[in-house]
Amino acid sequence: MHKTKVLFLCTGNSCRSQMAEGWARHLHGDVIEPYSAGTETHGMNQNAVLVMAEAGIDISSHRSKNVDAVSNIPFDAVITVCDHAHENCPFFPGTAQRIHAGFDDPPRLAQSINDPGKKLDCYRKVRDEIRDFIVQLPEVMQIA
Repeated sequence: MHKTKVLFLCTGNSCRSQMAEGWARHLHGDVIEPYSAGTETHGMNQNAVLVMAEAGIDISSHRSKNVDAVSNIPFDAVITVCDHAHENCPFFPGTAQRIHAGFDDPPRLAQSINDPGKKLDCYRKVRDEIRDFIVQLPEVMQIA
């Protein structure tokens, strides 16, 4: 069975795109083959790893990748998960459907908060918003 190849694209491929890839694999791995990459690489955000683990999804083995590392994959869809990536999305040959689903940047939301638990709440909020988007993704993309 052909799985729909989906790239989640963010600026640094450290947080939001990684969460989206993890959720897509967890919720729709039977119909979606998810990837993530960034217009730059910033390394994995350990708070993103932590809050995804709280939700039962292990992304600890994921690595931050530049979009060039996946440029040879014929994607069916490219989903930008931050405004910067949406505005700077590289060209992808072929007929890849483009979708923009902008989410807040958890590190930016948490930057002025001193309490570690409250910082994590920023990541949890975005994690849950991404989950809610991914739950509906097959319907949005019209895939079985």
